[in-house]
Amino acid sequence: MDMLVKLYELKPDHALDKRLADQDILIRRMLAPELKALTSWIEPRFGAGWASEATVAAMRQPPSCFVAVRGGELIGFACHEATAKGFFGPTGVDVSARGHGVGQALLIATLLDMHAQGYAYGVIGGAGPMEFYRRSVGAIPIEGSVPGIYRDMLPIAKPSEVSESEKMPTAMQR
Repeated sequence: MDMLVKLYELKPDHALDKRLADQDILIRRMLAPELKALTSWIEPRFGAGWASEATVAAMRQPPSCFVAVRGGELIGFACHEATAKGFFGPTGVDVSARGHGVGQALLIATLLDMHAQGYAYGVIGGAGPMEFYRRSVGAIPIEGSVPGIYRDMLPIAKPSEVSESEKMPTAMQR
């Protein structure tokens, strides 16, 4: 189910920012040259679909993808404007970094960026942990939003097996 957030009521959480700084965790906008590192990190943890969405967010100017970094290592990401205008997501935090405020900090940074770009409301598409979004930013469910924008998505193609007759001849066979 999708959820709706009033961006005009959202404020930075300075206590959370300090907590992350004390853990040497930095939340920042990603840079375009980091795209391959980002998608290579996302795909094995969260799948090709999220890596595709992050690619779209990374291509915007300015990029609409934020990263969480600890000790030079990527530990989380959050995007907006990836699938549709006004949509937050995808977002993910490495299992080892969960429970430290990283997801909430990424959420707030990304939603504040949406507000700075002129949005009054944000949609959290296909919200996973709904209680987390309700508690963190006051998000409310959007009734009737399943399957929403994600309906009729194409499946991710798998390489097909090529028959012997379709293979390119080698130099020896020519």
